[in-house]
Amino acid sequence: MLLPLDGWHRDHGGRMVEFAGYMMPVQYEGIMAEHLWTRENAGLFDVSHMGQLLVTGEEGSQTDVEPALEAALPIDLSTLKLGAVRYSLLLDENGGILDDLMVSRWPGGFYLVVNGATKWDDIGTLREYLPDDITLNHLDDRALLALQGPKAFAALERVAEGEYPLSALTFMKGGRFTLGGVDAWISRSGYTGEDGFEISIPGESAAEVADLLLAQPEVKPIGLGARDSLRLEAGLPLYGHDMDPERGPVEAGLAFGINKRRRLEGGFPGADRVQRDFAEGTAQKRIGLKLEGRQAAREGAKVFHGEQEVGVVTSGGFSPSLQHPIAMAYVDAARAADGTALSIEMRGKKLDATVAAMPFVPNRYHR
Repeated sequence: MLLPLDGWHRDHGGRMVEFAGYMMPVQYEGIMAEHLWTRENAGLFDVSHMGQLLVTGEEGSQTDVEPALEAALPIDLSTLKLGAVRYSLLLDENGGILDDLMVSRWPGGFYLVVNGATKWDDIGTLREYLPDDITLNHLDDRALLALQGPKAFAALERVAEGEYPLSALTFMKGGRFTLGGVDAWISRSGYTGEDGFEISIPGESAAEVADLLLAQPEVKPIGLGARDSLRLEAGLPLYGHDMDPERGPVEAGLAFGINKRRRLEGGFPGADRVQRDFAEGTAQKRIGLKLEGRQAAREGAKVFHGEQEVGVVTSGGFSPSLQHPIAMAYVDAARAADGTALSIEMRGKKLDATVAAMPFVPNRYHR
């Protein structure tokens, strides 16, 4: 399937690969260069493959939407103010992770952004969980861009106009703006650990807005390859790798996505398991690993403590910022403390590794 910026990527030298059913750019000038540019300047990512959903009630009422969405997600919507953004999770009836997502309160409803590889299943699951009088619209006519990096604000501020200045947006806040006359919903968060913005716009205007942003001297287009290495350095999990239905939120280190009221009250799919995991702990935990040498550990590699197998790598690669390999893994809780010496088996060879706190590279969100 083709996304709105397919031709734009090709015109700008993007090397296209299949991802989540779409053709997307894996790189332009090279993963290492794009990674470091984003850490130092501003990178423009096309994330239009992700699902943009709008959940509304009858005649724009939020009174019926809130309890309905809280019955589907482990989120406390009573504390989510207009324009605010929050991380949440979609769980199955057994408390396994079906997806992670972002929720924003819009006038008259809630705007959700879900992962591209899971969006069709997510839509089906949400429609199953939500009552018939709640409307779930897939905004498939919209594109989604992410502008990330320490100079993202300077670049975007030049071209964004709204009721209030762009500086009014702090981390996990959003609002309505225009970019070159194009209406946009802009939120301030990101998947790189850097300050940055997500920009939702009509698909028909995607190339126009991308050109406007790329005209700023701080901005270059960035592909999927650097997006993955950036999120790994930031210690952020990727669905289908570091999260899946076999893992629960507590085990995955995502307990912050379930606030105190929902932990105590339950009332969402999988609540029994989640409450039990909070109370009793889990057999394994998601951890970060720093590796010795230059060889990277890959997904599926076994993790050992001495001769005892204690876990498995879920994401791994070479860190361009740190200049050594890093990884995420699930290991037995007894071996999850920072500083624990472990090893990873790769092609019959054991690689020395140490449990390390995440993020590997300090986050620079604008709070």
